[in-house]
Amino acid sequence: MSALFSRGYALLILAVLGGCSHPEWEVPPFGKTNELVVATVNGPTTFFEDSQGNYTGLEHDLVSLFAQKIGMRAKFVVFENREQITDAVTHHKVHLAAAGLVIPPEGNDSGMKFGPTYFGVRPQLVYNTTGEKPKSLSDLSGKRIIYIGDPVIASLVKNLKTQYPSVDFGEQKTASSDELLSAVSEGTADYAIAYSNQVDIAEHYYPNIATAFDMGKPSSLAWAFPADASQDLLQKTQDFFDGIEKDGTLAQYADRYYGHIYRLEQNDIVSFLGKMDGRLDTLKPYFEEANELTGIDWRLLAALSYQESHWDEHATSPTGVRGMMMLTSDTADRLKVTDRLDPKQSIIAGARYFAMLKDELPPSIKEPDRTWFALAAYNLGTAHLEDARVLAQKMKRNPNSWVDLKDTLPLLSRSRFFSQLKHGFARGGEAVVMVANIRNYYDILEKYKSPYVPVFKPSFQLTP
Repeated sequence: MSALFSRGYALLILAVLGGCSHPEWEVPPFGKTNELVVATVNGPTTFFEDSQGNYTGLEHDLVSLFAQKIGMRAKFVVFENREQITDAVTHHKVHLAAAGLVIPPEGNDSGMKFGPTYFGVRPQLVYNTTGEKPKSLSDLSGKRIIYIGDPVIASLVKNLKTQYPSVDFGEQKTASSDELLSAVSEGTADYAIAYSNQVDIAEHYYPNIATAFDMGKPSSLAWAFPADASQDLLQKTQDFFDGIEKDGTLAQYADRYYGHIYRLEQNDIVSFLGKMDGRLDTLKPYFEEANELTGIDWRLLAALSYQESHWDEHATSPTGVRGMMMLTSDTADRLKVTDRLDPKQSIIAGARYFAMLKDELPPSIKEPDRTWFALAAYNLGTAHLEDARVLAQKMKRNPNSWVDLKDTLPLLSRSRFFSQLKHGFARGGEAVVMVANIRNYYDILEKYKSPYVPVFKPSFQLTP
């Protein structure tokens, strides 16, 4: 938590509340306290713990920046569902809610007032690509479509039931959007209705789902306030969003969480092959030096680097990771890197960090699984990786097997699982995809590039 304070973040207090058993309280009125109390939910589009143990997410970042600009400290209270958030807002248990809320249709009786819109979303029908792509709801007679009944989608479905009585619409009151889309991926549900931002992220680690078509009108996300919220708070919120939209900050934040959505496809392989005999040749000496220092195959390190930066030494993420191996500033400092954008320093430090991750794994994890675990930790962090192993044990799976961990890592994004784990939500499915991509790149390099052979350098001069 100290890293958050040292970088000027707002004060962060996390309270996880289960079921409907949360205590009764009422926050001091806005302007009478230096704390801005905000309701949110744990999830990939809102608020979660990253691989470095810091809290992040689009809603987290926006609220933290807002609190900083108005001279307050943000206190996040994490709830499980929309019903709890509505209760917290309407009964003044929080000052506002920032939880990926879609503005409901006109005439809603939620008892909440909504602020400026900041991100557009669309309800979409999602299908499994192993089957035929439906062209319209008329094609789905007798099929089941599952959905989460937030006000917008519930209103949409209410009208669709009248138009398409032969389609089976099933509301999932306790499921998350990830659970809905996972059900479509696994074939336990025919179709699902979800918002486009949720689908964009889920497609990253459920490669066999896709959007069939949009449903209903475009909607927007917004923060929610009590109906009698302070006019000062509402005006400050309006000014904040006007400002970050005008100066480009809002677009940068949106790109941070949605602009990187990536999946290995045929054209990615073509691009990789093109750079393999071009850009890689100039970097090979650095990867080989890292190989000699760590004992890790230079081709695996090159595959990891390509996944991280596409071998671009100037690669920089809005979250602060930089360089060929996309090192955080903390990791770079730990490994005495003076310039993260220097290819040699980045590659050698990234290799050392990867080797450290492998060394820290329990000895019960054997190769080649040990390598895949370490790659996942490079993306996800060791804390979330250990959560996945704990979950595997609970499910009577082998926590030392990558085959089993590939099944439990994606569960870290599902509320019924991550709520029971020490480190909460994580994009475990993303780590699985990353490892798969690196293994693909590594296979290609193994086929076309020779392993590193140390050059013998005698310490004395040979004479004839």
